[in-house]
Amino acid sequence: MPSKDIGLAIIGSGRIGGLRARLAAGHPAVRFIAVSDQDPAKARELAGQVGAQCHSGDNDAVMARPEVNAVIVSTSEGEHLKPILAAIALGKPVLVEKPIALTVREADRVIEALKTSGGNVRVGYSRRYKERYQIAKEQVVKGRVGTLTGGAARVFNSRSQALAMMARNPHATPVVDALTYYVDLMNWLFEGRKIVEIYARGQTGVLKAAGHDVPDVSYAVLTYDDGAVVNLGVSYALPEKYPALGHAARVEVLGMGGVMILDDDHTDQIMYSETGVPHVYLPDHTVNMVFLQSGTPGDWALGEFWGPIANETRAWLDHLATGRPCTLATPQEARATLEATLAIEHSMRIGAPVTLPLRAG
Repeated sequence: MPSKDIGLAIIGSGRIGGLRARLAAGHPAVRFIAVSDQDPAKARELAGQVGAQCHSGDNDAVMARPEVNAVIVSTSEGEHLKPILAAIALGKPVLVEKPIALTVREADRVIEALKTSGGNVRVGYSRRYKERYQIAKEQVVKGRVGTLTGGAARVFNSRSQALAMMARNPHATPVVDALTYYVDLMNWLFEGRKIVEIYARGQTGVLKAAGHDVPDVSYAVLTYDDGAVVNLGVSYALPEKYPALGHAARVEVLGMGGVMILDDDHTDQIMYSETGVPHVYLPDHTVNMVFLQSGTPGDWALGEFWGPIANETRAWLDHLATGRPCTLATPQEARATLEATLAIEHSMRIGAPVTLPLRAG
């Protein structure tokens, strides 16, 4: 396919922004990289690591560069809206980390801006680009499990990551920030249907004792408009040294013609190291016992990065460069996922089912 050159602005020079920048620097269509961060020193450091031609503490200035024709927004969860809207106004396609925003109202502002100005915004729900889930979607598309009638997913992680996540943003709870991946995954597998009711329960414990009024464990039943039901669960309160370096998950999909059971716990890949293994997200955290390949973004191996974030980043850049289709979430899909996670939290608060759609807020 003919390819067009990409000039890329990366807004947010933290862990994921830095990883996306390193992956983009190796893509053959990327000819220009500019990075920014609220902390200009972080932007300068990342620019040096990836050979970026420009770095700044001013997001708007970086996005406005004439060499830039695409934008990645990797700021913290509560700071997505402003750079997305700025990029849309400039007519530049966007990849934004999940969730698209922390309120339905903000998600709607993105969708309205796209209706007014046009544009191309995608949201990085990277479970879609884990190979086992791409293959699962293929089976659904080919009709090999028949009409879907139900499913289940649960994800575990350690309290260390939950506490770091909520220290960064208290609204980025395990439901909104982590279970959201599996809401999106189920919505993607059940494509064409809408969630109409959610009933959820949660139990507080160690996270509340640490100062966050957030459940240690949350379970929810989602009902779709055709009657299909899905059970989702999350606990980010497992012991500090739990061997997972990210998501330890299990996903099940039930259909009238078959079933898929996807074990993503990585308990079949165990290593013990006397020297310790560094955590993907927590720079000062190591574990001795580890489930290999449990890091949520993926893993470095022999100088290359492998896994969902790498697959997703390359797929998006290929999409921009050649027009090749990609399966990254649309803003409308991301809004539906956000709405469901907020409904899960609301149902836990009131102890009753919640019907969708929610009122914007």
